Amino acid sequence: MITAKHQILIVGGGTAGISVAARLLRNGHSDVAVIEPSSKHYYQPLWTLVGGGRAKASTTERSEASVMPKQATWIRNAAAAVDPEANTITCADGAVYSYDVLVICPGIQLDWNRTEGLRDALGKGGVSSNYRFDLAPRTWEFIRDMRSGSAVFMMPSGPIKCAGAPQKIAYLAADYWRKQGVLKDIDVHLVVPTPRLFGIPAIADNLDTVAAGYGITVHTNAEVTSVDAASHKVGVSGVGESGSDTMLSYDVLHAVPRQSAPDWIKSSALSTGDANGYVEIDKHTMQHVRHPNVFSLGDAGSSPNSKTGAAIRKQAPVVVDNIEAFLQGRPLGARYDGYGSCPIVTSSHSMLLAEFDYDLNLTPSIPLLDPTTSHRSYWYLKKYGLPFMYWNLMLKGLA
Repeated sequence: MITAKHQILIVGGGTAGISVAARLLRNGHSDVAVIEPSSKHYYQPLWTLVGGGRAKASTTERSEASVMPKQATWIRNAAAAVDPEANTITCADGAVYSYDVLVICPGIQLDWNRTEGLRDALGKGGVSSNYRFDLAPRTWEFIRDMRSGSAVFMMPSGPIKCAGAPQKIAYLAADYWRKQGVLKDIDVHLVVPTPRLFGIPAIADNLDTVAAGYGITVHTNAEVTSVDAASHKVGVSGVGESGSDTMLSYDVLHAVPRQSAPDWIKSSALSTGDANGYVEIDKHTMQHVRHPNVFSLGDAGSSPNSKTGAAIRKQAPVVVDNIEAFLQGRPLGARYDGYGSCPIVTSSHSMLLAEFDYDLNLTPSIPLLDPTTSHRSYWYLKKYGLPFMYWNLMLKGLA
């Protein structure tokens, strides 16, 4: 039994879903529906600054109603299953919606339980995470109150949203501790699963210098695989063939969970079929590889770009153009080149803005500033410019 049918059905009312809906409606499409259960909408990139004591959590939260395009049909429900052969989405309460075109962008799933002991340790005993709205202020409390001991900052293996966030908070914390005169009494560790701190050598060189300047011990090709809250220790394992297992003590632990597509996507016919289970799309057109009336963008898509809001800003117009081409029976002409932007905060007043494409070519959008080094002007862009653009332009289909 079909509850309702819509020409274009969007799953997810986050950055991607709202941006695409706004653009479609501006282009004259009248039957656009968005499935989104949450009453709140968050600007997540600022959560790093919240955790570092440089922004208030309340400034990152608005009502979902305030960002939902007025002409869109808002289905206040949670998607639970998809049948691309029948062109239907089934929601958590059993309601079934059919579509001509489906856009899948429900965001990414935080798999706290895939790191042993992590879920139960969160929010107490010095363990927190900027990946949750309610926990980012706790991160700041733990950092602010620390005067000596050991601090561990971890990054998991596999794709995650904003891959720079796990190290940004390490730099913000170290900068604060240095200003307080206590950094010399704190043993800071940064554990990353990659060979270097960034995939572009020139930027990695600069970040090596930043980490060394704070006296941070960087563990590369390594991953935190367990948290023992009782003994305040984490288990660290080598990634791939490298390294051996070791234990690190912590008084403060900034935890980042492994991440994947939502379970209902992983188990669907749209999935890549691997452990992460993202929606399997052509990385340039954003169209599903087997179901041509399905598109995906944002964190749940399989395109191998950096999972950031900046990527969505470039993906959204491509998706809209290609949906229109599909509906009109034209070849899909719009292409996404993999653009991603990773604003890496390196202190309480400076930031490095890494912009790059699928081939890791630097694609700087701000002339005259060296994109491989930190600048004070980037900091103001991060704290003020990008949030303004997000709320006032991007979510309204204007940027």
